[in-house]
Amino acid sequence: MGFELFDKRLVPVSKAPSVTIQKRGILSINKVAHEMIGSAELVELLYDREERIIAIRPADGPSPHAYSIRPQSQRSSGQAILSATAFTQYYDIDTTVSRRWVPYEKDGMLCIDLKGQSAEIRGNRSKKSEGNESEDADES
Repeated sequence: MGFELFDKRLVPVSKAPSVTIQKRGILSINKVAHEMIGSAELVELLYDREERIIAIRPADGPSPHAYSIRPQSQRSSGQAILSATAFTQYYDIDTTVSRRWVPYEKDGMLCIDLKGQSAEIRGNRSKKSEGNESEDADES
């Protein structure tokens, strides 16, 4: 029997909702979380400074405050992205590392409690650190 190439994209995505704040302030919203706000295409971003909670609510239509949520890719994974760089910078939300939270729904809004439990996300595109060349190269 021959080898088969593993395609990690075929692994089922968790059924738990998740929102990731990526470096540079991009929000990645999985399908389950997006469905919690009716798979809205336009949303408004709100922030409770005291409680450190981000809220994403569906917009009634185009407005100066509305942000577009768009599919992350052409394939139907359900992941959606929202560019919130100005938002995260304005409210001084840490984006030095990508972090994932489990959001909750409140009053028709998708809420992310920045004080709550989160997981640091490390991509598979990490740069190799300098000086890690093979030590065997020096032996001749």
